Amino acid sequence: MKLDPVSGWFHGVNHCPSANCNERPAGEISLLVIHNISLPPGQFGTGRVQALFQNRLDIDEHPYFAGIAHLRVSAHFLIERDGSVTQFVSCNDRAWHAGVSQFDGREGCNDFSLGIELEGTDFEAFTPAQYVTLGELTRQLQAAYPAITVERITGHSDIAPERKTDPGPCFDWHGYRQALNDPAPDNPALKKE
Repeated sequence: MKLDPVSGWFHGVNHCPSANCNERPAGEISLLVIHNISLPPGQFGTGRVQALFQNRLDIDEHPYFAGIAHLRVSAHFLIERDGSVTQFVSCNDRAWHAGVSQFDGREGCNDFSLGIELEGTDFEAFTPAQYVTLGELTRQLQAAYPAITVERITGHSDIAPERKTDPGPCFDWHGYRQALNDPAPDNPALKKE
C-alpha cells in the first residue's frame, strides 16, 4: 500500500471510485475522521457499503436499505474486517463523509478532512487486522499530509455529536494512538492474529 501524492490514490488497495465527491475548496488536508459502517447493520463482507458509496444499493435486498438508498455519501477509505482496504475517493478530492460537522470551531469538515470507514458497529470490537491496516494507512497519510497530527485525528461522533456515535465505544483509541507513536513490530497493537 503506497500513496501516489499526485493522483491522491493508493497503489496496492482496491479501487471502487465513487461519484459522491467534489473538489476541495482550498485543497487543504488537515484532519482525519474515523467512522464505522456495516450494511445491513451488523453484517460484514456483504459488498453493500461499496454499493452505497457508488449509488447502487438495491432497496429490495433488505428493508433497511429503503431508508438510506437516497443518500449520496462516500468516504476516502473502507477497512474491512480482514484488514483489506478499498479506496473510493482520491485524497485530493472532498469525499462526502462528515456531513454537518465542526472541528476546533470550524464547520464543514469535509472541506479539509479525509474519512476512513472501519467495517463494524458501535458495539462490537474491531479486528486486530483492522488496527494494523489503520495504523499503516494513518502513518502514510500523516507523512503525506503533515497537518494531520495525532491531535487532528478524531471520530465522527466528535465532529457531529448531535447526529453520530461512530466509531463507538469499542474503538480502541488508546491502542491506536499508541501504535502511531510506537510503530515497532513488537507493539501488541500491531500484531495480527
